[in-house]
Amino acid sequence: MAFDGLVMANVCFELQSSLIGGRVSKISMPNKDELILSIKNNSKNYKLLISANASLPLIYLSDVSKQNPLNAPAFCMFLRKHIGAAKITNISMESLERIITIDFEHNNELGDKAYKKLIFEMMGKHSNIIFTDEKFKILDSIKRINASTSSVREVLPGREYFLPEELKKTDPLSLSAESFFSSTKNTNDNVLRFLYLTYAGISPLIADELCTRAGIDSDSPASSLKDFEIQHLYRTFEHVLWDIKNHHFTPNIVYKNDEPVEFSSISLNSYDNKSFRRSDYESISELLYDFYSAKDAFIRIKQKSSDLKKLISTILERNTKKYDLQKKQLLDTDKMDKYKVYGDLISTYGYELSGGEKELICSDYYNDNKEVKIPLDETLSAIGNAKKYYDKYSKLKRTKEALNSQTEKTAADIAHLESILTSLFLASNEDDLAQIKEELTEFSFIKKSGTSKKVKLVSKPLHFISSDGFHIFVGKNNYQNEEVSFKIAAPNDWWFHAKGVPGSHVIVKTENKELTDRCFEEAAALAAYYSQNRLSPKVEVDYIQKKHLRKVPNSTPGFVIYHNNNSMNVKPDNKFTLL
Repeated sequence: MAFDGLVMANVCFELQSSLIGGRVSKISMPNKDELILSIKNNSKNYKLLISANASLPLIYLSDVSKQNPLNAPAFCMFLRKHIGAAKITNISMESLERIITIDFEHNNELGDKAYKKLIFEMMGKHSNIIFTDEKFKILDSIKRINASTSSVREVLPGREYFLPEELKKTDPLSLSAESFFSSTKNTNDNVLRFLYLTYAGISPLIADELCTRAGIDSDSPASSLKDFEIQHLYRTFEHVLWDIKNHHFTPNIVYKNDEPVEFSSISLNSYDNKSFRRSDYESISELLYDFYSAKDAFIRIKQKSSDLKKLISTILERNTKKYDLQKKQLLDTDKMDKYKVYGDLISTYGYELSGGEKELICSDYYNDNKEVKIPLDETLSAIGNAKKYYDKYSKLKRTKEALNSQTEKTAADIAHLESILTSLFLASNEDDLAQIKEELTEFSFIKKSGTSKKVKLVSKPLHFISSDGFHIFVGKNNYQNEEVSFKIAAPNDWWFHAKGVPGSHVIVKTENKELTDRCFEEAAALAAYYSQNRLSPKVEVDYIQKKHLRKVPNSTPGFVIYHNNNSMNVKPDNKFTLL
């Protein structure tokens, strides 16, 4: 994630286009390090959010309303006093440093024109919002920094505002070919580090993008580059900077498996492959809101998914151990037929026993009259010994019948849990997780809280459009698989599923048309992608018309049987149009 100088330049340009000439109508501080300026301009109302949060500093235009504290902080009251109705006269950046200055014009107590500056410094944990007069004398700041906190610079009322030289980097906007060649030849860093450590506003992301566009290995030593490579890199850098200078921004977010990975104000060619997808934006503020909202939601989902995964894995491990034990016990019941034979043979040849014998040697008429030695309890009579073996046989028979039923149920539970675990990897929002938790509760894998209410299941299957215009529905969990296969699908629609592994049910709506070969392949690719084998290079996928599916009575949701299906091997893929 790179809120770098290029993104800041994009934000600055958007603020200039929207806010210059506007007047402040409201100032609030929802959090101790967050400021919101409400501004009226050109018959529109804007909210400018500026956050100096140490872990996530931000600045962008926002439509979101936030709860304010009952008592406004001192810094908020101070700003209201000075710029509560001020006019914004200018918004600027110094080079590509991540510092934005907003200039205000207002009337002082005597009614004379006065001028103030609000400076936002985006410097990670050292981010700050500083309020100064027109001569850069600090009036106050959202974070006051004294000498004991920083030996580089104090940020206190009465001090002069300045940016320490050691924090400044080379201005890329005034870059010349000669200085670039010289700097490249005289560094000990690799190309990537050289670019982002030397030039203001250049993040590792942009440095890597420049290397990709120039066809240069970012890990190679910068000083080892040949002259033509340096020349090409410089020209690439120059072209990017030309776009920034001329406000030719391309705000975009890069996603991988629906997770927002990176964003930038230039096209990211370094992510230009089928593992990623890109979403372009007109507004950088809208991009920032969407990116951080999606990222925050993804992190929350990941944490909740992790907790559920741990729970399901524990239950699955317990069931697997139980299944192994049951199978072992079933093997032990294989002796029961031998005990019945012993009982029959003792009943047949017992007349030969006089009592006190430790074994009976006789012919086994069940096994070609081969001689067999039967251990006896010398304290029991022949009838007693026969009864003892018959009792063992009866006990093991009852045990086998019970174990067969228990083992079958345990195996079904394991398959069910594995399908739920696969659903968990496909969950993309909290509604998906709610459905999974509801299924775990319904089938008694977890206990239902006495006070909890039934969750309203609102998550819906994924809906794609194939390249040839066919509608494709993909279930993300067992409830949705049930919905896709038995509510959405018509008899002549085609059904797809990864062979032999847990995964999504995929339905293609035919609308009484013949499916194209390409549509078959795309639907199969989706079935492969939304399955347990999504990371495999090739996945075998079964497909059949829905009318041939059969739902097993009293089975778990999404469990079906089918015969006479077709199959194909495909590469998992989900890069299709999602509605």
